[in-house]
Amino acid sequence: MAIFAHPPVPLHGVDAFRDALAKFALLFFGIALWYKGLSFYAYYLLPLVWILDGGLGRFKETMKEPVVGALLALCVVLALGILWSDEPKAGFKVWRRYFAFLVFIPYLALLNKERLRWAIAGLLAGYFGAVAMGIYQWLIVGTQGVPPLGMLYLHFSSILGIGAIVAFYLAGRSANKKTNIALWLFAILLLFLQFNQSARGILIATIISSSILLFLLHKREIKTFLAVMALLAAILAAFAYNSSNFHERLAQARNDIELSRAGNFSTSIGYRLALWDIGLHGIAERPFLGHGTGAAVKYFEKNVETYKGGIYKDLRAFHEDILHYHSDWIEIGMHLGVLGLAAYAYLLWSWYKTFSLHRMASLGAALVCFIFLCGTTDNLVFFRQTFYLLLVLTAVSIAWQRWNGDASQPFTRSDS
Repeated sequence: MAIFAHPPVPLHGVDAFRDALAKFALLFFGIALWYKGLSFYAYYLLPLVWILDGGLGRFKETMKEPVVGALLALCVVLALGILWSDEPKAGFKVWRRYFAFLVFIPYLALLNKERLRWAIAGLLAGYFGAVAMGIYQWLIVGTQGVPPLGMLYLHFSSILGIGAIVAFYLAGRSANKKTNIALWLFAILLLFLQFNQSARGILIATIISSSILLFLLHKREIKTFLAVMALLAAILAAFAYNSSNFHERLAQARNDIELSRAGNFSTSIGYRLALWDIGLHGIAERPFLGHGTGAAVKYFEKNVETYKGGIYKDLRAFHEDILHYHSDWIEIGMHLGVLGLAAYAYLLWSWYKTFSLHRMASLGAALVCFIFLCGTTDNLVFFRQTFYLLLVLTAVSIAWQRWNGDASQPFTRSDS
């Protein structure tokens, strides 16, 4: 592959030390992002190394990526929202959660052709390590998610979905048949694991996003597209038929819906419906600027006992701590109204635009679709490892195309 074709020019002295430090920071972050105890150190190491590497002087160049400006804009809007919030301390906690994702800036800025392999090694080591631990927890321990990494089944299912989408993309871009088959098998394995996690919404988001991706990859070859979709449909049908967990969750969904119709919202689906109902009511009260950053949970606590005659007052018995509204869109709308929703929509559009500018429009469309769909039923920003994974994937993809973008190379054909 081209990235390994030419040996780098040797560095000496301080330059060699900075380069070695940058390589270590990129490698370490890819591994450490999966474990909170390590990610704390990795998070602060990256900006420090970025400054030592002269990253501040290259900031204008980094800002040319649309997703960078959009991340900064969202953080600025969330910071402004603290000004009209009744819960400034809570507002700062919410802002800090989003602000943490600006680590994308030093990560991207540190990448160059020689360092890219270190970033990829860290990303692959961390991802495969997390998946292996998840498999062990499922097969041996008999539990879902990855408890040692602090990942609930929702978090684990989301990283499986992202992995499947990327594997399908790389298979579609590969010119090597053996590589293509291997990537398809890996994607199928991830989907199989996902069927055995109890995250219905994220599984649906993965299937829809993967279908959109396959259409975009093969839209000029209708026979190939139909064959690929028929194969995927057969695989999904087999997984659904043979997965006892899938049947249990489907039966539970039907039961939850029936109980909700009867006025009992103390179920997984009923709980979400109640949160969304109260959240939409809160957005309607203050549609333009919202209730202020950090005030969303407080609004729920104030209104759950009286809203619609108190039909949701028993929710606390089902779930004692209300941390968020199980929807990125309602959560941000509660904080910042139309202003926040516009900033978040701009982030997703800019994220896609970044992929498109680097000739990966189909991958960008699939990943943004995945983020959008997951955000309708879950608060994806609370999935710390998932969001970091998406940002690292974006940075590595940009760097790969920037220094390895010859259309004759595998995985680098333009799909804009």
